[in-house]
Amino acid sequence: MNPLKSLRFQDFSDILPLTFAGLVLLTLILFKSRRSVKTTKLRGPKNQSYLFGLYQFLNETEDAGLVYEAWAREYGPTYTVPGGFGSSRIVICDPRANAHFYSKETFGYVQTKLSRTFIKNLFGRGLLWAEGDSHRRQRKALSPAFSNAAIRKLTPVFYDAAYKMKAIWDSALDAGSGEALIDVQVCLDSVGIAGFGHDFHALEGKNSPVVDVFESFSDEDTSWLSRFVFLMGPVLPVLQNLPTAQNRTLKRLRETMGDIADELLVRNRKAKEGKSVSEEKSIIGLLIKAESSNSSLGMSQEEILAQNVLLLAGYETTSISLTWALIELSRQPQKQEMLREELSQYINEDPTFDQLSTGLPYLDAVVQEILRLHPPVSETTRIAAEDDIMPFSSPISTSTGDQVSSLVIKKGTVVTSPIRYMNRAEAFWGPNARQFEPERWLSADGCLQAKDNPGQRHILTFSDGPRTCLGRSFALTEFKAVLAVLVRNYTFELPDGPDTKIIRHPSILPRPKILGEVGARVPLKIRRVE
Repeated sequence: MNPLKSLRFQDFSDILPLTFAGLVLLTLILFKSRRSVKTTKLRGPKNQSYLFGLYQFLNETEDAGLVYEAWAREYGPTYTVPGGFGSSRIVICDPRANAHFYSKETFGYVQTKLSRTFIKNLFGRGLLWAEGDSHRRQRKALSPAFSNAAIRKLTPVFYDAAYKMKAIWDSALDAGSGEALIDVQVCLDSVGIAGFGHDFHALEGKNSPVVDVFESFSDEDTSWLSRFVFLMGPVLPVLQNLPTAQNRTLKRLRETMGDIADELLVRNRKAKEGKSVSEEKSIIGLLIKAESSNSSLGMSQEEILAQNVLLLAGYETTSISLTWALIELSRQPQKQEMLREELSQYINEDPTFDQLSTGLPYLDAVVQEILRLHPPVSETTRIAAEDDIMPFSSPISTSTGDQVSSLVIKKGTVVTSPIRYMNRAEAFWGPNARQFEPERWLSADGCLQAKDNPGQRHILTFSDGPRTCLGRSFALTEFKAVLAVLVRNYTFELPDGPDTKIIRHPSILPRPKILGEVGARVPLKIRRVE
């Protein structure tokens, strides 16, 4: 035997156990260090129910933003809110903390199991469901369909829908001697044609399965099982699979939208070969162009079908925002008249996409103020996918009374960004924070106090970071185009004057309604502009 080889083997055999022991010890130290990370203990409101925590209270209050604001005044820029079965979540009411939170979405902060279960059940595994690299890839593939160039081509579609509505309202006015009480609603036609290449014919009074399912969400389900599932869903996501009335409606909506999307995919694929990109005037048609196995950005058929979230995002959110715009303009007729005066320059023609974007400052101010005051989604809740240290712009008071400048967040901690609070808090928007004041957007210092807030133009209505709403330009253009047509041609009044009581009506997203009305109805007195 070669003595040199024997020596080397002997040395190695002696070192091996020590090396292994060292690696085990290091692993244990790192594991212990990892497990020793604890979320900073914070103060917060007391629990009212071990079963439901404060989630039931927040859900049933008319304005959760006011509750969050009161708690922020008492406990500081971050605090703990108890949930069911001993769970809890952290609420962050600080601009710097919120900016950090949104910048780390899809990787550092991800959707809760409840959110992912709900989204998968309703829409499938599309952009809204995806996280991390999958989200990044899908978003990049979808981006061309939501570019300014694409939305510019879709703008005439928005006007077509608005003028269909105008024709129907004119008939009602003619039958009512110049005045009519009309339930203000924005139908599915515009987003149906633009988003899917499909006309739902809702303006023509025809029944649509999608419209029927959407409206069924406005029927309050007060059964104990549905309420239990809704309140305990954040703790037990599996409850989303129980056969409650709401879950059955979600299933029906998913199946209906899936059938339409599948039909459109087949139809668009047949027409695809003979149509250039410049001729394409539907979002789903542009998505089909991304369906390619030869590209790293290519989207599968399942992913394209799952983008039926566009229907919800386009119809529900824009409809809610337009309804709020007409309510606020009815409450303040002088501001309605100021907007009408600005739009009067367009007598025989409609504003172009570029004019809607930058040429009508008061229209833009009205739209921004509605989006600030009435965000369709009131908060963002995520779970930490990794340990994190979240910076704050003002000191935090811990549960022991210590003052710290950052928050240690352990993996698995649930964090909520209260959009409605950030958009409406007096600390950021001044003493008139909850008043409809479009003028704040017209002066350099009108939003000065909110200058550090994250989000587009200091509001979080379109979210921020990697999950910033991809359809923002689509939504703003549709909102402005339809509102411009309506305000140029009609005056609006609330049935009992400016003090008419408006309350929240439960739906997929909460909708406004006039107190005493059945369902989500907002009937307004409408007259032609003389």
